[in-house]
Amino acid sequence: MLRDIGNGALELSHNSLALVGLAVLLSMAYVAGNTELRTRTETLALGWLQERHGVRADEADDPAPAAIEADADAVNRATAVHTAELSRPQAAVAQWISRRYAVAPEPVGRLVQEAWVIGQKVGLDPTLILAVVAIESRFNPFAQSPMGAQGLMQVMTRVHVEKYEPFGGSHAAFDPISNLRVGVQVLRECIARAGGIEAGLRWYVGAANTGNDGGYKDKVMAEHGRMAQVAAGRKVPTTAQTVRTVAPAPAPAAAPEAPAPADAAEQVALLR
Repeated sequence: MLRDIGNGALELSHNSLALVGLAVLLSMAYVAGNTELRTRTETLALGWLQERHGVRADEADDPAPAAIEADADAVNRATAVHTAELSRPQAAVAQWISRRYAVAPEPVGRLVQEAWVIGQKVGLDPTLILAVVAIESRFNPFAQSPMGAQGLMQVMTRVHVEKYEPFGGSHAAFDPISNLRVGVQVLRECIARAGGIEAGLRWYVGAANTGNDGGYKDKVMAEHGRMAQVAAGRKVPTTAQTVRTVAPAPAPAAAPEAPAPADAAEQVALLR
């Protein structure tokens, strides 16, 4: 019985294949005899082949994008330092600035470190330097004022081009360390000309010959006081608006002669 069933299935499959083959032959004969149908079939087949050829050509002309080149020296150009490498006062100030101005502690730590070094060289409190940065740019190294003052300390680059020459040119205004060093030069000159810190801040902001600096001096001195307290190990809220400030450095015993009015170039240099 099983043999009969198997023979019947085999014969049925043979007959089915024969029927399929016969259907294919009849279809081909019909297409060959029908000119319009044959033309349409050939057109469709040719179009499909051309489309596939175009896709392959596009793939050949559009290779995979090249990998972005790595730069192992990039970390050496980064303006950043871990706060663990700073002294305790420096680390405290860097962390406080980071929280207050929502900036990363590593680049701020490098700026704090530089402010300490420069401050010792030129005789300025580093927290005063950092307070000027805070009020001028909020630690944004790419800041620019409507008047064209640029960088962390908002120096008028086009006026102080010669000060940037030792750093490679005026584009160094956007290098945080270079801008800080040039800005401290300008700030020191203003303080020396005015004979005191507060008067020097008015010169720095371009209000030397006016009675109103828009509150700039008070803002800088208040921030200076907060940072000085942080450096001294005191807890100062990062959202504090009114905090007792430290006394400013005493003025020279002999008051210098009143400075002559600044010329036009100097006024432009200090305007914001």
